[in-house]
Amino acid sequence: MNQPVIIFSDLDGTLLDHFTYESTPALPVIKQLNAANVPIVLTTSKTLAEVLKIQADLNIKAPLIIENGAAIFIPKNTFRVQPKNTLSMGQYWVKSFCLPRQHWLEVIKDAPAKFKGLYQGFSTLTTEELAELTGLSNADAELAKNRQYGEPIHWRGDEQSKRDFIEYLEKSGATVLFGGRFFHVCGNSDKGQALTWLTEHYQKNIGAYTISTIALGDGKNDIAMLEAASIAVQIRSPVHEFPVINKTQNVIQTQEYGPAGWAEAIQHLLPESLSSNSFSTKIYN
Repeated sequence: MNQPVIIFSDLDGTLLDHFTYESTPALPVIKQLNAANVPIVLTTSKTLAEVLKIQADLNIKAPLIIENGAAIFIPKNTFRVQPKNTLSMGQYWVKSFCLPRQHWLEVIKDAPAKFKGLYQGFSTLTTEELAELTGLSNADAELAKNRQYGEPIHWRGDEQSKRDFIEYLEKSGATVLFGGRFFHVCGNSDKGQALTWLTEHYQKNIGAYTISTIALGDGKNDIAMLEAASIAVQIRSPVHEFPVINKTQNVIQTQEYGPAGWAEAIQHLLPESLSSNSFSTKIYN
């Protein structure tokens, strides 16, 4: 691939192992991508606090997309000028796509009484309860609770009640996205919309070169991102089948699971970039 590339990567079940949250099999490839100036945009249902910690651990410095596409945090050295319709927050320009979390908490609170006791939201769980539910450490669970745009729901009832509850949420204006363990109640935003917006701004920054995008994900909440990318990589999951996507060309399904599948796909798609310390077109300033 001899054109500039941006990688958009889901975390849970993709770059992070579904069970251990480790990314060990992908670390050598990430190091090579960093050396080749290929941006890795972490695109996740996780919170800003969670992703900043993961970025630091992986030595990734690209923009990041949080809470299923609700907002993009762009380091201010990414583009020459601040993109329109973004806010300046510390070292980031921030593009938001939907209403804040408190709005959706009110919608959930006003749900019919018949749903009481059938679900748990992150806002109602203690740090210890969330850690037990997810397998996260208490410290990481605390970061996961610090949401800005939406509310993850752990469903405890039957499937028919779940469908009825989701119907209520959608009639109330919410978008419901399904992740690996929870479904997310949020505004009208998704990872695909965020991918498209950010790619357009990268394209403006570099001019004549045409950017190619590679999206990697394993869950239903990754479908919009996979369909918006030039190349879609569906990561094999140990707990569910590949979600059905409408995209039929430039789709790869990995043989390996999680971060091992992530590394497998990138090594297949970008062999030239991984064998050199100089990428064809650097798209950072």
